[in-house]
Amino acid sequence: MRGTLDLTWRLLRGGGRRNLLGSGLTLAAVAVSTGLLLFAVTANLAFAQRTRADAWRHPGKAAAAPVMIEALATDHVRGKPITVVDLAALKPDAPAPPGMPRFPRPGETWTSPALARLMKDLPSDQLAGRFPARAGTLGRAALVHPGELVAVVGHAPGDPAMTAPRDGLSGMEGTAAPTRIARYSTGATAFSGAYQALVAIASVLMVVPLLVFGGAAARLTVARRDRRLAALRLVGATPGQVVAITTAEAVVTAAAGALAGTALYAAAIPALTRITIAGGGWYASDLWPGLPVAGAVLAAVPVLVGASAVAGLRRVVVSPLGVARRETPPAMRAVRLLVLGAVVVAFGATSGGLTGLGRLGLVIMLAFLVLAFLAINLAGPWVVALIGRITVGLARSPARLLAGRRLMDDPRSAWRTVAGVALTGFVAGFLALLSGAATGTGDSGELRLSVPPGRAAAVAEQVRGRLDGIDAGVAVRPPVAGSPVEGAAVVAITVRGGAGAVDRARTALTAAVPGHVATTPADEDRSEAQLFADLRTGALTVLAVSFLIAITSAGITGASAVLDRRQAYAMLRLAGTPLRVLDRARRQETLIPLVVMGGGSLATGLFFASPFAIGFGASGAVTLAAFVALGFGGIAGASALSRPLLRSVTTDPAPAPD
Repeated sequence: MRGTLDLTWRLLRGGGRRNLLGSGLTLAAVAVSTGLLLFAVTANLAFAQRTRADAWRHPGKAAAAPVMIEALATDHVRGKPITVVDLAALKPDAPAPPGMPRFPRPGETWTSPALARLMKDLPSDQLAGRFPARAGTLGRAALVHPGELVAVVGHAPGDPAMTAPRDGLSGMEGTAAPTRIARYSTGATAFSGAYQALVAIASVLMVVPLLVFGGAAARLTVARRDRRLAALRLVGATPGQVVAITTAEAVVTAAAGALAGTALYAAAIPALTRITIAGGGWYASDLWPGLPVAGAVLAAVPVLVGASAVAGLRRVVVSPLGVARRETPPAMRAVRLLVLGAVVVAFGATSGGLTGLGRLGLVIMLAFLVLAFLAINLAGPWVVALIGRITVGLARSPARLLAGRRLMDDPRSAWRTVAGVALTGFVAGFLALLSGAATGTGDSGELRLSVPPGRAAAVAEQVRGRLDGIDAGVAVRPPVAGSPVEGAAVVAITVRGGAGAVDRARTALTAAVPGHVATTPADEDRSEAQLFADLRTGALTVLAVSFLIAITSAGITGASAVLDRRQAYAMLRLAGTPLRVLDRARRQETLIPLVVMGGGSLATGLFFASPFAIGFGASGAVTLAAFVALGFGGIAGASALSRPLLRSVTTDPAPAPD
């Protein structure tokens, strides 16, 4: 074993400048893959942390003797939601809420840092006047994100806020009636399930292309490595020794790349905290996966790369002489395309009922996404070979003929160059129909209080008294079928004077109806509008990651292909082929499959997203089109970076053998 490691190190160190460049390309590919894989994995952990941070606010009925009463309301200021948690102790030993050193006493308020700052910035009659005196600041454990507005208010058990019902008279999502509890619930908001489902889909859309790219990284400069290993086999190396050398080389390079990728991800965390989801950014601690997860990724990436490198050794072990003579491998079978067709047909036959299966439907959907990625990756080389045959048949220039012949001769290598593009096309197509525009109600100056019909007149009179000095009109509307709160009358307050006047009216109306807050139509639609906005943000984030994979893949694998074929390029130059012809052929070898495979996978992604489409607005279409154009432009630019390397490898008219 020691001799194998020593030989591997000698091969890595003594292979010359271009051999080190090839190893450097593999290291860079693994580093990018590791960094993005950590991002995809950590996204799930970060959302799980948010769910835990939010769960304590949603009371569940006590299974044992209750020790406190908890209620939840959502107020608003300047169009931003304020989560208000009302607490009352039934026994002296009531546990302290998360992020607080003790249970709040009656008549005191604990606020998040962001809400405390806002209370100082706004006049007291617009915000601070809604709450009792501040007693302290909530800690990290009580908050979902750094900019969240949260207030925890202490009450006596008999206060109207802790006895008045809320569920029946509120259409707001962030509302819970006073509930006697023994501990803080591990429940979740109505939208947390939707977010977790979306994160699971986004993870598959990012992780599977990353795994494909990570596996392809092990096969960079594959032709150079195969020829070198074939030479070792021909001078007496055993198959076991060849496998051991390849595994050691791949694992050493991948381990260094994985460490570099982890450092790259850690450096990117400050920028990632600014991605706004569910109303705010992220704590840096939420975006660091922790040592166990980071260690698992650091261990898994070299194993994946090593296994992928060994999987490509069959030709070397079985027929080293054929590799040394550069024999063309046998053609691939059309069954690869049939597998993709079978996955598409199976999805089309079952997709109609997935939305009604709940969590099981999500699992089936994720399984189909994985199968679609793998089927595209399996069919890709066969389609590239077909593209090569068509290109040769239609060629009218030497460059086009050279490009077509290369696609036919080594479709697997050509596929590695455009695989990132094809998988990104699928992601873009899938997300296109899942990023519809929200249709929420805009901000207005009308506040509403839902009350029982028998109390509407009395509440309206009380409201008029509270609004003394504020330019506002008060009217009572009878119950309307289909309204957010069935059977409730509405006291409508039309406030004139802008956002400041609306917030003064909100403050004046605090506790006008115990347990309820005045809301605008925009407040009632805000949760749905927020979900749509987050969906667009998530779609663009996944697209950014996908195009980063594609651009990196195109640049690194394109440079690797030039190194693999440096002898052929040099011989063509020696035979008199102009450099511009070779460069045009190299460029067409990438761009022709890019357009065909990118367009085809885009259409496949649209098909897979069609059962779950939620609309595709004009602004979303323009944004997506611009993103795709920039992404494909970046891929073409990354491919163009191989031109200096092409000029370098063709400089020597008599290249030395490997």
